[in-house]
Amino acid sequence: MNDNRPLPEDQPAFSEETTGPGPDLVDAVGEAMDKGDAGRVEELVAPLHAADTADLIEDLTAEERKQLLAMIGPKLDPETLTHIDSPLRPEITQLLGIKTVAHLLGGLDSDDAFEFFEDLSDKQQAKIFARVPKTIQRFWQEGLQFPEDSAGRMMQREVVVVPNIWTVGETIDFMRTHRREIVSDFYDLYVVDPRYRPIGKVPLSRVLRNKRPVRVQKLLDDDIHPISASLDQEEVAHVFRQYSLVSAPVVNEVGRLVGVITVDDVVHVIDEEAEEDLLKLGGVKEIDLYSDVLQTTRSRFSWLVLNLLTAIAASLVIGLFEGTIEQIVALAVLMPIVASMGGNAGTQALTIAVRAIAMKDLSAGTARRFITKEAAVGLLNGVLFAVLSGCVAIIWFGDLALGAVIGAAMIVNMFVAGVFGTLIPITLDRLKVDPAVASSIFLTTVTDVVGFFAFLGLAAVFLL
Repeated sequence: MNDNRPLPEDQPAFSEETTGPGPDLVDAVGEAMDKGDAGRVEELVAPLHAADTADLIEDLTAEERKQLLAMIGPKLDPETLTHIDSPLRPEITQLLGIKTVAHLLGGLDSDDAFEFFEDLSDKQQAKIFARVPKTIQRFWQEGLQFPEDSAGRMMQREVVVVPNIWTVGETIDFMRTHRREIVSDFYDLYVVDPRYRPIGKVPLSRVLRNKRPVRVQKLLDDDIHPISASLDQEEVAHVFRQYSLVSAPVVNEVGRLVGVITVDDVVHVIDEEAEEDLLKLGGVKEIDLYSDVLQTTRSRFSWLVLNLLTAIAASLVIGLFEGTIEQIVALAVLMPIVASMGGNAGTQALTIAVRAIAMKDLSAGTARRFITKEAAVGLLNGVLFAVLSGCVAIIWFGDLALGAVIGAAMIVNMFVAGVFGTLIPITLDRLKVDPAVASSIFLTTVTDVVGFFAFLGLAAVFLL
């Protein structure tokens, strides 16, 4: 697809607030589909970038997607598939048809094609697998042998490899002669030893700036940071970020070069992992955006059950002081303040801790300093808000002792929130449990139970 073709004069412009197609374009496409005007639909969609075409497909309803793809499917830019959200890929495959999808995947780089392929159902995979060339079948078979979300799954199999005895001229001639067999876009040339183990790389820019007689060996950069094919994609992203890499070779268990990972793939992983952690903190999934009501309800039910159990635990603590609350009704009014402030303070510490863990910023030494710092911050904020909440209670109910009790409870709960807001995710991470999934439930339980117990317990001791 030619992305540089001029827009028709009456084509709705892109939204000024986004990088994708604006609502006017979406409406225009919908109107053309309602009229059954396939030519107009194609005229509107053809100039779009592949990513914007994917956004347009995602913005439509299921029925509208079916109608749009029936009109433009055979002429779809293969790159569009790489931008379709993962949960929608099986549906898009069903709408386009196995034959069309197999043809489109054949026009993509191996890593992009495999990424789309692995999101499909087993039945769809089997049908598409039978329709692609043998070379692609071999790539996919090898890719499926690696663990999910590993470097082996995300790597590009096509690697430009040259011997170090070649000259710049021989290298350039090789790339020109075999331009149809090598990957279309790449950043580095890799040099391997006789066992096909990477010993260095030569940036493409370095090749182009040197004379033809210069040998590749003189341009070699041996700081290549090989990545194991079994390494988790989060670790891959950390390596790229740590060493500011543009590309890195992927090796198997014996160190043999099997592929390459480029920075565009890593950017996608970073975005995917950050989004996944954010959704996990809320107990939801990306698929919620496209699934029906019953499916979404089922996916959220287990998370809400856990929250119900923690709420019951907090209620049991309140029940222990039922008599105290009956005698001093003001306690029931002020209880939510203590629990809420503790929960919010703990969430702040928790958010920083989860991010630090994801970014590999917490070592044994930094973890101790981090916990100590957050405990101190919680204690200091506790003192400050103890004064504020105490004054509010005194002014509201005219009871100095009540103000002192809520102030003391505030200090205790915010200190505990700072400590456990860091300890919980760090402990879960050490236990190999994703801290983004379970931390908030444990933290909410701790801050609610401690907050209620401290406030009501102090009230029982000093106000009755």
